[in-house]
Parts: sequence; structure tokens; C-alpha cells
Amino acid sequence: MRAVIIGAGIAGLAAALRLSQLGWDTLIVERAPARRGGGYAVTFGGIGYDAAHRLGILPALREHSFLTEELVYHKSDGSRRFSLDRATIAATTGPRSITILRGDLETALYEKVRDHTEIRFATSLTAVEQDEHAVRVTLTDGTVEKADLLIGADGLHSATRALVFGPEKDFLLDLEHKVCVFMLDRRPAAITQGTTGTLSSRGRTAAVISLGDGRNVAFFGYRSDHARPGEDALTQLSRVYGDLGWVIPEALAGLKRADAAYFDTISQVVAPTWSKGRVVLLGDAAWCVTLFAGYGSSLAVGGADRLGAEIAAHPGDIPAALAAWEAAIRPEAERKQKLGRRVKGVYAPSNPLVLWLSLLPLRLSSLPPVRRYMTRRFIKG
Repeated sequence: MRAVIIGAGIAGLAAALRLSQLGWDTLIVERAPARRGGGYAVTFGGIGYDAAHRLGILPALREHSFLTEELVYHKSDGSRRFSLDRATIAATTGPRSITILRGDLETALYEKVRDHTEIRFATSLTAVEQDEHAVRVTLTDGTVEKADLLIGADGLHSATRALVFGPEKDFLLDLEHKVCVFMLDRRPAAITQGTTGTLSSRGRTAAVISLGDGRNVAFFGYRSDHARPGEDALTQLSRVYGDLGWVIPEALAGLKRADAAYFDTISQVVAPTWSKGRVVLLGDAAWCVTLFAGYGSSLAVGGADRLGAEIAAHPGDIPAALAAWEAAIRPEAERKQKLGRRVKGVYAPSNPLVLWLSLLPLRLSSLPPVRRYMTRRFIKG
């Protein structure tokens, strides 16, 4: 059995790894010229944690994970509001979770699967044809590949989805925010090594994460319509954040020197079905719960693992396997999407009172009695 997987991100690599464990031959097609690193930090847990154990990558994830010594919330002038120490942060995330950069999660998957799959970089999908026996894909390198299954794991702006399911505008739900994430080549002086500093002001959030290993990540998320025509990330961020001090000027200067930046709207994918015949969407291409829900990486790995399980349970019947897989995963994805839509209003609130109320649970969690209670609840769970 053979699968062509579009996208060498978390979902695509996890799918290739899971299928290789079933003895499948896999080809990953990636439009980028090389693997990407960095990305924003994610709390990886839930079904992803269990799947990582079954896939054999959990030790590597722990090796790549990092612990934040202190999370400091700042006012718009840069002064401190309050902070959470390492013990409080651990109590709020629970023991069966890992904090890791998206790029490091990809690295763990890549190192596990690279000897079992072919990856073609700088290559894109241009056409898809299928019948009841096989699917054929045409690629920009001039080849036509035949497979038993096509997996579209090519993210929010999925070419697979556009070719097989319909135009992007029919599936994207814009949550009226934008995000920009990039690696800094130096740590701002106001950020202590191993800590994270963040501020929210009038519909804008900014953060700098020091991983403690010399790497530093800048994160900007803010309320916005789609980008103005012709505006690049630096132009728009300078306009939106230009009146703020603290580490913002240093971070924007770092953007000028950054090798790459992720800059996009925050949108969900709402699709009535994730498969057609022998084509299936996986990860952000299918659902994109967004960073508001904070579960995308876990759902991508967990979804890939469950896809392999259903294929194994339905030998020779790909459509039946895909239907069973969607029935198992869709309720979880839709719950997280609903959560993302609910919390978008308090992610970067423009109202100071809403901001204060949104931070109140975190303030309370820093109190020793509350922290001890949360820790006991996680241990019992």
C-alpha cells in the first residue's frame, strides 16, 4: 500500500510515521525548499501525548521540551503586572503535557521517519484524479504519482483541499486576528534567560520567549482584518505596535534580521467532510482549531495516529477507514474549535476591564492554596 502526503509539517510527518509502522510506502511532498524550524511554543498533551508514546517519539519530545522559569505579565509601559513561577506554570498545564516549539516537534517526527519515507522539497501539487482503485497526483516536478491514499496535510491554505473539496473561501472562518512569529537572533535585555515576558494592550498581545538554550522567540497577536494590500509583516507590525515600548522595538528590529517569519490571519477551517474517496484532509487542512484553542499540534499527531489505527482496522477498504476515522476525531476537533471561538474575545481584549478579568484566573493560580489544589486535581486525573 502507498500513500502520497502533501505537507511535511507535524500532521504530514506524523501520518508518514504511523503508516510506515503499518508497512506502507509513503511519499511526502513539501512546497518549501527545506525543513522549517522555530515556530511558536505549544503545550503538547491530550490525545497527542498518548499518540506520541505509541509512535515512539515521546523521549525525543521530552528532550526537546523546555520549562519556563517565570512567566511575567507586563503593563503597556513595560512595568510588571504579576508573574507566575515555574511551579505554578506546571500546575496549570498538568503532568502529561510538554511545552515545545512547533519546529522541535517536527524535528522529533522527522528524525524518526526520515529513513522510512521519501520527502520531495520545493514541490507542489497541481492536479488530483481518482477512481475506486487508486488516486493519481500531478506534481510540479513533472511526475504523476499513483497511490492508494492521498493525505492533504498542507495546512490552513491547503492546495489539496482547494483541488478536491473546493475553493478556500468556502471553508475558512476568519477570527479577525493576525499572528506573527519569528526567531530572534539575540535576547532582549529586559528578558531574563529561561523566562517569558508578555503584555496586552488595546487589542494587541506581544511576547518574547527565552528557551534557556540560547534561542528566543518573538510572538505578536492582535485584532485585525486581513492585511492591507502590499503590507509585509514588518510594515504592519510597526504600524500596529509602534506606540509601545518595553521590548517591542528590539523585537521589531530582530524581525528585520530574521531568516523567516510566520505571518497570517488566525482562521479556522470548517468543512462538512474531511474525505472524498481516497483523499483525506489532516491537521490544519481539515480543522485548524487555531492557537486560541491551543491544541492543534496535539490533534494533528493524535489524528494521524488514529488514522493509522482505522486503516489497520479496515484492511483494503480505504473509504470505510476514513469514515470511521472522521467519526472518531471530529467531535474532539469541533469541541476545540468552539473553545477557540469562545476565547478569541479575551485573547487580546481592547477593553481594560475585560483584560483585567481575563488575567484574574492566572493571578489567582499564583496563590499557594490555589496552586496546590490544581496540582492535586491533575494528579487525581
